[in-house]
Formats: sequence, C-alpha cells, structure tokens
Amino acid sequence: MPMHRIAQEEIFGPVLSVIPVDDYPSAATALNQTLYGLSSSIFTSDANTAFRAMRDFETGIVYVNAGTTGAETHLPFGGWKETGNGHREAGHAALDSFTEWKSIYVDFSGRLQRAQIDNQEQL
Repeated sequence: MPMHRIAQEEIFGPVLSVIPVDDYPSAATALNQTLYGLSSSIFTSDANTAFRAMRDFETGIVYVNAGTTGAETHLPFGGWKETGNGHREAGHAALDSFTEWKSIYVDFSGRLQRAQIDNQEQL
C-alpha cells in the first residue's frame, strides 16, 4: 500500500489515507518512500520513539502528538524532496530567500592588526 497512488501523490484536500504497518521501522519506511515530504506526525507516549521519528522522518516538519496543521508561521516551514519550492517560507529563515549575505570587518584603531596566530611570542 505505501506505493499505491494515494500514498505517492501530494493531495491538498479533505483526504485520509490509512496505511497499516506492523512496527516503527515499517512506518518510517512507508513514510519515507513517498516522493514528497512536507509534514508528518507521530502519536506516541514513548519519548525514544518520538526522537527517532524526529531524526528519521524525511519531512520539513515533524509533529509529535499533534496533527499536521502546517500553520506554524513562526517556524521555517517547507518540505523535503519534491514538495514546496526548496525555501523555508516562514520565520526568520524566510528572509534568507531574499537576502545576499556579506561579512564586513571594520577596524578604526588606526593600527595594523596582526592575525591572532601571529601574536604568539617566539620561544
């Protein structure tokens, strides 16, 4: 079932697909076999399983014990793989899509500064 069309397409609408699995490794495999990775959720009372999901799920956001609302405007939100446009579209990270970064160092001391590695006294 993980390879069926309903499990492989990115459907934005009132659709529910249930894929039965036997254990956590099977669930992670089924989730990661899709071409898309916008968001995922896991419901568990086991903290170790929750942290495994955070590590293993190939999605832009992982919810633990909550549905995949996708309304986290304060977080960098975007998907993995074939979903989204590759940018994180919210939070401070959203600015990176529209920014060219430049590092600048200014020394107003009037003295030529030596590199830290050159400040070691000769033995």
